[in-house]
Amino acid sequence: MRVRRLLNRLSYPVCFLMAGAAALWEFPRARTAYPRLDYLTGWLLMAAVLFLTAYNGRKKIAFLPLASSRAWLRVHAWLGMLTGLVFFLHTRWRAPSSPFELALAALFVAVTLSGLVGWGLSRILPGRLTTAGGEVPYERIPVIRRALRERAQELVLEVVPTAGTTTLADFYAARLSPFFSGPKGFASHLFGSARTLKGLLTDIDQVKMHLGDHEKSAAIELAALVREKDALDLHRSVQLVLKGWLFVHIPLTYGLLAFVAVHVVLVYSFAGGAR
Repeated sequence: MRVRRLLNRLSYPVCFLMAGAAALWEFPRARTAYPRLDYLTGWLLMAAVLFLTAYNGRKKIAFLPLASSRAWLRVHAWLGMLTGLVFFLHTRWRAPSSPFELALAALFVAVTLSGLVGWGLSRILPGRLTTAGGEVPYERIPVIRRALRERAQELVLEVVPTAGTTTLADFYAARLSPFFSGPKGFASHLFGSARTLKGLLTDIDQVKMHLGDHEKSAAIELAALVREKDALDLHRSVQLVLKGWLFVHIPLTYGLLAFVAVHVVLVYSFAGGAR
C-alpha cells in the first residue's frame, strides 16, 4: 500500500520532469526546422494558462465528477512549473524589449512565484490544523473566541465569593485578559512556535501554588480554555494566510490572461498572422 502511494505521488513530478527534459532536448532542433515555432509555443503557453486558471472554477463546482481536488492541485502545481519552462522557451531566454513585454513578463513571474508560495503553504500549513482539533470554519472563529472569553470571565467571577480572595481574578486581569481579548500569536503560529501557550500555562501553574482548592479547580479549567483559545488562534492564522494568498494569486492570474490576450492581438496585427 505504501509503495503504491509512493508511486502515485512520484508519477506527477516524473511525468512533468520528463516532459520538460524532452522540451529542452528537442527545442533547438525544432526551432531550426520550424521558423514559426514561436507561434506554437505561444499558443501552448496560452492553453496552459487557461487550463491552470480553470482550477479555480473546478473548486466552485466540486459536486461534479471532474477528478479529485487533490489530483487537480497536483496537476496544477506541476503544470505551472512546466509552463514556466515553456515561457522561457517562447521568449528564447531573451529579456523583454518593450514596456508591454516587461509588464507581461513581470506578471508571469509574479503568478508563477505566488503559485509556488501557495503550493508550499498548502502542503505545510493544513497539517497543523489537524493537530489543533480539526477544522473550524473561519466565519465561526470570532463567535467561538467570544464564548471562550465569556466563560473565562465567568469562572473568575464565580470563584471570588467562594474563595474570599482576588488572587485568581488579579492574575486573570493582568495576564489572561489581554490573551482572551482578541487574536494573538499570528507569526508564532505560522512558524510553529508554542512559546506564548507554554508561557501562559507556566504562569497558571505558578499561580496555582498560591490558590485554595476552589480557585485551583477554576485555574485548571482556565488552562483548558487557554489551550482552546490558542488552537483557535492557530486556525485563524493559517486560514487567514491561505485565504489571503488566493487574493493575490487569482487577481494576478486574471491580469496575466488579459495581458496575454492583448499580446496575441498585437502579434497577429503587426506580424500579419502566422503564414
